[in-house]
Amino acid sequence: MTTPTSRGTLSLAATLLTATIALYMALVAFGNITDFGTNQQFVRHVLAMDTTFKDEDLMWRAVTSRGLQDAAYVGIIVWETLTALVLIYGSWLWLRRDDLRARRMSTYGLLMVMLLFGAGFIAIGGEWFSMWQSENWNGLDAATRIFLFSGVVLIVNQLSGPRTETSAT
Repeated sequence: MTTPTSRGTLSLAATLLTATIALYMALVAFGNITDFGTNQQFVRHVLAMDTTFKDEDLMWRAVTSRGLQDAAYVGIIVWETLTALVLIYGSWLWLRRDDLRARRMSTYGLLMVMLLFGAGFIAIGGEWFSMWQSENWNGLDAATRIFLFSGVVLIVNQLSGPRTETSAT
């Protein structure tokens, strides 16, 4: 059974953890916008697969068009920005104690983070483009950290939901 105190504590945890991920995503998007070139090079190298083992059986996957590489990078920045906005809104709803809407918006935002870092960086970047083979352009550790942290925050968000009691008869 959940007591009012534990429900309040869980809501506070959901608020603060969601706001932390929102801050992180806002800073990532801001950094990529204001220092466009740094991570642009990262995306270009990962997609070009130019620092991998250059296995002939894999190199057909490489994207060497600068236009496609830059379009992918801009898409990532747009996704990061939208994610930050969704999470900021979710955090604001938690602060307003609108738990149902806060949980929904936070869940959307956290899933957006997990899709970016899980599907985007770990699966597509890490496996499809063999980022794990690169000594210089390997972002798997960072992607795994934020993916796992977002998963924990998602669990806390779900735990903070209202409970319904069932009676044993």
